[in-house]
Amino acid sequence: MKPRVLILVIALLMLAAACGGGGSERAPDYRPTQAPAAPTAGLPADSSGLPPGSSERDATAQQISTFALDVDTASYGYARRAIQEGRWPEPGQVRTEEFVNAFRQDYPEPGDNGFAVNVDGARTDGGALVRVGLQTRRTEAAARKPANLTFVVDVSGSMAEPSRLDLVRDALHTLVDQLMPGDEVSIVSFSDSARLIIPMVPVSERSRLHAAINELAVDGSTNLEQGLVTGYQEASRAFRLVATNRVILLSDGLANTGETDWQGILNRVRDYAGKQITLLCAGVGREYGDQLMEQLADNGDGSAVYVSSLEQARKVFVEQLPATLDVRARDAKAQVVFNPGAVESYSLLGYEDRQIAPEEFRDDSRDGGEVGPGHSVTALYWVRLRPGASGQVATATVRWLDPDNRRPSEASRSVETGDLSRDLWSSTKPGLQVDVVAAAFAEHLRSRWNPGVGRFGLSLDDLGTRAARLAAITEDPDVSELADLIARAKSLG
Repeated sequence: MKPRVLILVIALLMLAAACGGGGSERAPDYRPTQAPAAPTAGLPADSSGLPPGSSERDATAQQISTFALDVDTASYGYARRAIQEGRWPEPGQVRTEEFVNAFRQDYPEPGDNGFAVNVDGARTDGGALVRVGLQTRRTEAAARKPANLTFVVDVSGSMAEPSRLDLVRDALHTLVDQLMPGDEVSIVSFSDSARLIIPMVPVSERSRLHAAINELAVDGSTNLEQGLVTGYQEASRAFRLVATNRVILLSDGLANTGETDWQGILNRVRDYAGKQITLLCAGVGREYGDQLMEQLADNGDGSAVYVSSLEQARKVFVEQLPATLDVRARDAKAQVVFNPGAVESYSLLGYEDRQIAPEEFRDDSRDGGEVGPGHSVTALYWVRLRPGASGQVATATVRWLDPDNRRPSEASRSVETGDLSRDLWSSTKPGLQVDVVAAAFAEHLRSRWNPGVGRFGLSLDDLGTRAARLAAITEDPDVSELADLIARAKSLG
């Protein structure tokens, strides 16, 4: 290289090093400077600096990680039921990101209807753990738009499991009493075939709605496709532009009559999602079609939850649903760009079926995730740092479309090596530690072939001890329940 060209290149690199931080429309360039590494402490790792079994990506060759946002929690809910009943959940039904997203986060809210971006983390032995947290602004239920809700209720024979349909009825009765003037509700039931029990009526007609709920009775097999189609047809007929239009499927997801080919059902759901009718899948039952319900939610621009008790059903349908009926963001995606000057490799925990190509991040025709008010989305990365690395580690950017006019927006934030806490368990916020315990527990359940130690290098004894300590610190009943689940899993052997 000629001397004059070399000087110009150096000058450009120095100029890039002066550019910083978050809140920009596009991710900034990186500054791969070098400095002595800080002492590390935290989770065990192998010689690569990542936990055993990690699927790491070379940051030099592939420095960009891109995925559609996901607010599902059904995987954690179903695993909770399985463990409480004394059995292991199937490894394929355990999704790490849904375990993490099942817990309340401590992220600050944005001042507008977009996202606040949080990036933090901690040093580990040989590397770092980086957390990307995205948060939308909460809203009071009274301030939301009116809602058109079409409930599609599975009344097939499998719903005869003790208390299953009773749980659904109770949740619907309670929800109808909680909805506000301006909301409208219709109810469809399905078994061998589908039946419109009550067309869309104002919630003020509560007596008619309660009577329709009482009509729900178990009968026949599971024609899920016809139930969904009938529900969507009613939602489409009663569509209101000024309202949030949503189909809510309550089912065990075990389709065995009618169209049982997944792709046929998913194509129908995707078509209606394009007409601004979103889907919430609420799973119930000991035998549960987890994969179908997850795919329905993903293709229906919605989310999936799982309930197995009256308390959980009331939490979902009475406490959470009324306040989150609005949509804050459509087709939301996250992109994390790692600085190859500081990062040798990285590994995203979970989101395996939500990853998309980097060039699709700003392709607004590419489907992303739908996020409502007050929702948080968390992604954890194992990162192997280069020896002596300093400066910027990564920049996280979230892109979404306005739910009304589909105008795109972005928000970004960066994390530096100096922002990383020196020790995961003694100098980070409890929320980050809970996320790590939840993720480690999920990874342990996913790899039961090694019952002593999970992929994080932490045994169930270690996880149980840390979860119990965090439950006492946070006074969060959900964390207490996590500690109990870990103890129960340990007893399963």
